[in-house]
Amino acid sequence: MAGSDRAIALFLDFDGTLVEIAPSPADVKLDRRVPGALDVLRGHLGGALALVSGRPVSFLDSLLEPHRFDAAGLHGAEIRLGGVMHAQAEVHAEMHGALRDLVRFANSHVGIIVEDKTISLALHWRLAPQLKDEALELMRMIAVRMGPAIRLQEGKSVAELVPASASKGLAITQLMQMAPYAGRLPVFIGDDVTDEHGFEAVNRLGGLSIRIGDGDTIAALRIASPTALRTILLDAAERGGLTTSDFS
Repeated sequence: MAGSDRAIALFLDFDGTLVEIAPSPADVKLDRRVPGALDVLRGHLGGALALVSGRPVSFLDSLLEPHRFDAAGLHGAEIRLGGVMHAQAEVHAEMHGALRDLVRFANSHVGIIVEDKTISLALHWRLAPQLKDEALELMRMIAVRMGPAIRLQEGKSVAELVPASASKGLAITQLMQMAPYAGRLPVFIGDDVTDEHGFEAVNRLGGLSIRIGDGDTIAALRIASPTALRTILLDAAERGGLTTSDFS
């Protein structure tokens, strides 16, 4: 594989990648061995390991404690590097009104879940798939009302209102310009439509993009499941190193 002799910078999505997708965002379960393994791999990668997720950085910290990793949260609206928050988008003035509309919708439709991330808002219909069209219509209407500063990010049984200036691709590109990531081969692993921006950025940088599971993608490689990825990461941590050949 081209570039396999270069030290890598590892970027990992969270939901559907490090953990299985759960019926509710609050129900995800992280294998207790993973945080320690990621910490070991971070050491072997010279610190060049970051989480790139739609979750808030604070949520990622709570699942991975006591370890704190570099992270791009809320699809890149938050970026923490070396323990310092380098970027954090402001809360849109109409976010409270949007939250009120989504809560009203959820209260009148069983199975709809609203996830308030302060800077962004997500509407989940995994427990009520028959409401997909109605939920999307509402989210699209709110996104139009909020204007160009907000974009609608659609994923697996979820749609999210996020700052238009933020994306996983932009976050990875920004991190790749700074130590300890600069000069390394970027590797990004994700599972959803929301990760395609990250795959695009990594492909443009000559790195390796990896999709978990099936579905249309521009990623170069696939891994069958979060379980398969965890096996790779745990084995690499035990062995004391990680290269692109581990994913082929």
